[in-house]
Amino acid sequence: MQEPWRTAITTYDESNIWVSGYPIGELMQKLSFAEMIFLLHAGRVPTKEEGKLLDAILISSADHGPGSPSAATARLACSGNRSSVSSAIAAGVLAIGDEHGGAGMACMEMIQQGIALAKAEGISLKEAAERTVDAKRAKGERLAGLGHRQHSSDPRKEILFGMAREFGLAKEGVAFMDALQAVVAEKVKPLPVNIDGVLAAILVDLGFAPVMGRLVFIVGRVAGLSAEVAEELSREKPMRIKVPVAYDGPAPRELSGSEKQE
Repeated sequence: MQEPWRTAITTYDESNIWVSGYPIGELMQKLSFAEMIFLLHAGRVPTKEEGKLLDAILISSADHGPGSPSAATARLACSGNRSSVSSAIAAGVLAIGDEHGGAGMACMEMIQQGIALAKAEGISLKEAAERTVDAKRAKGERLAGLGHRQHSSDPRKEILFGMAREFGLAKEGVAFMDALQAVVAEKVKPLPVNIDGVLAAILVDLGFAPVMGRLVFIVGRVAGLSAEVAEELSREKPMRIKVPVAYDGPAPRELSGSEKQE
């Protein structure tokens, strides 16, 4: 007999649906969408403050303009295949990775390692941040969660960190990220904490596993991708996106001699 799939998320019968043990009707009436996402991933209903903070994170990740890799990819796919909005949105999601919106996971791992180092060695978070920076520089690795192509200071950081502090939810994750930014400014150059670093620090403090750093960005960005695709369909013509190409290969030539195939 085949073993059944196991899940602790959702179950149902002919007349009911339960998510983490709660009836769907009650959740529909009492939770926000952000609180529902929290429940799905954490298995518990968040406090109102936790729900508001996750909601703000999702809003902050929703869209960054049509030029971002995920939005540009979704629009390009829609431009060539207007009959499938799902494929266009999926294409946009597939553009999310280590370089675009995916560094939150790596940043959460780094923050957790820094906090663990501070506890194990009995040192401050600033000292742990210094060791983290030195180790990354020695290996020639980038520091996840720092730097931005457009912003010298990410406008989302102060709002989200401010909310976390106001709600009493800013703990070692936020403190480590602040320390890391200060150390990098001293040892390398001033770099802003980007949205990956912000959500990573807060999600660590909320108790989530590192993979949530990538998943939260995807959940939030899908809302923006749906709007980008809808706008492409309503305002633009099919095949309107034509990427400029500069050819720099060989000049026109003939196939001759040993290059010919038998």
